[in-house]
Amino acid sequence: MPEEKNMGNQGDRKEKAESGELSARLKKIREKREGEDKKKVLAAAAAAVAVVAAVAVAGGLLGERSQDGVMKVETAAASLETTAPLPQEPTQASIVLETTLSAEEQASKEYEETVQSVLDSYANLGIAEVSGYLNIRKTPESFGEVIGELPRGGACEVLDTSLEGWYKISSGGVTGYVSSQYVHTGEKAREMAAEDVKERAIIETNRLNVREEPDPDSEVVGQVMKDERYLVKGEEDGWIQIEDGYISADYVTVRYALNEAHRQDMRTAVLNLYDNLGISNVTNYLNVREEPSETDGKIIGKLPGNAGCDILEETEDGWYRIRSGKITGYVKAEYILTGQAAKDKAMEAAKLMAYANTDGVNVRTEPNTDSTIWTQISNKESFLVASQQDGWVEVEIDDTNAFISSDYVDVQYGLNEAIPYTPVVAGSGSKGGSGGSSSGGSSSGSSAGSSAGSVSSRRAEIANYAVQFVGNPYVYGGTSLTNGADCSGFTMSVMAHFGVSLPHHSASQANCGRSISSSEMRPGDLVFYAGSGGTINHVALYIGNGQVCHASSAKTGIKISTWNYRTPAKIVNVLGD
Repeated sequence: MPEEKNMGNQGDRKEKAESGELSARLKKIREKREGEDKKKVLAAAAAAVAVVAAVAVAGGLLGERSQDGVMKVETAAASLETTAPLPQEPTQASIVLETTLSAEEQASKEYEETVQSVLDSYANLGIAEVSGYLNIRKTPESFGEVIGELPRGGACEVLDTSLEGWYKISSGGVTGYVSSQYVHTGEKAREMAAEDVKERAIIETNRLNVREEPDPDSEVVGQVMKDERYLVKGEEDGWIQIEDGYISADYVTVRYALNEAHRQDMRTAVLNLYDNLGISNVTNYLNVREEPSETDGKIIGKLPGNAGCDILEETEDGWYRIRSGKITGYVKAEYILTGQAAKDKAMEAAKLMAYANTDGVNVRTEPNTDSTIWTQISNKESFLVASQQDGWVEVEIDDTNAFISSDYVDVQYGLNEAIPYTPVVAGSGSKGGSGGSSSGGSSSGSSAGSSAGSVSSRRAEIANYAVQFVGNPYVYGGTSLTNGADCSGFTMSVMAHFGVSLPHHSASQANCGRSISSSEMRPGDLVFYAGSGGTINHVALYIGNGQVCHASSAKTGIKISTWNYRTPAKIVNVLGD
């Protein structure tokens, strides 16, 4: 995929360099202009007027008459010359002021011309004013298919205003319909836009990696798509720094521009996320191993059914080396679809997901900031999207639907990917291995299990026993670990296998055993979550490694999640040790 290769010829590079020099000058003058105090500007203007007046007076007192009868006055600031012969009787002389623009003034003029050029490039400019982003829909209907997102302050070309309540627009390569109540046009749009003309990197290739550092061997932390625009934070040796990392300068155009829409990645765009697509062909989970051996290869992750991966290489003895999410390891090749079969399955399995982009994101019961906070979620957690409203995204969390401001989630189609997981070993630290995360803005106390000590063989057995049912179905009211269970039915049945009796109700289970802090948590403890009223409504089993295993919902079944994927309300030791 396009990334670090230089495809431009020397002429292209020269043109980009010249364009970059102009951009640099414009950027400096813009920053200076934005940082100036308005009072200083007014004071300078007043001083300039005073200087001109003083010079005019001086001309009357100190001027000398030339041989042709013309009054001349010379100063360090300018040359002033009266253009009429000296009259016989005193009259007010007209004054011509000749000046030369300084480099700074010339750059300021260029910047103003650039802003006007950007604004004039739109025949009928529209500017979005909405919390988060404005949905661009395929049809002019409130629940029409969403095909793009116009960010707050984003610009568009308004193509048609004849439909009541709707504008047909074009922006960032997306053409569709937006609610007209959130779009300014005319002079108001131009005034708003003039403040947002900034240096942006415009993506020219279908897909471009975002790397952690300006180095082709640095870790890939994300991807950007064709026609998307990103504010330039810096430039360094052929790399452009944007908010999320670095992108190769070979595949972008840097210029002053307004922000525009992003496409809502359709299912077909999922294929562009992988160079050599593989899809797991299992009903539950496939083990990802450190080495290509079932006996010697340590388990480092689990690949869910119908999950996506990049196939990096194939061994001679039936293994694929893959990369999926942040996991790189080996899986049995017989369980991986490739080629057209993988593409077909990916199109079928791709789901619209909301990915949290910050810690401690409020999840509310209704799509407004006046509604009750139902819970909070952690950065990078993902949830199925139920619907999208302007400024809000409705998501499915466990067996409940709730709302998140679109400011704090990124919505796109995606596939499941590998989950970090290492089986718990008796006698090890309470985290049960490495690779999981215990961070999150919504949790309290120190990191998971940080002071809990070693893991007993019983606790290790409970955690590893629970994980073998990952991928099996969620059934409301169910207690079967194979045919289906709900959240409390799952924990009840797992604990029953080890002689611990629990009621089939999450709130009742929360009253069993002894309440503990997150730092005391060990594999086999129960983690409880509450709704907006503080009532316990979900339970999960801590399995170490900063993770829980739980029966989440009918769509996701029994799964592994980060222990604080939503705000934990209580943690309980029901084993009595």
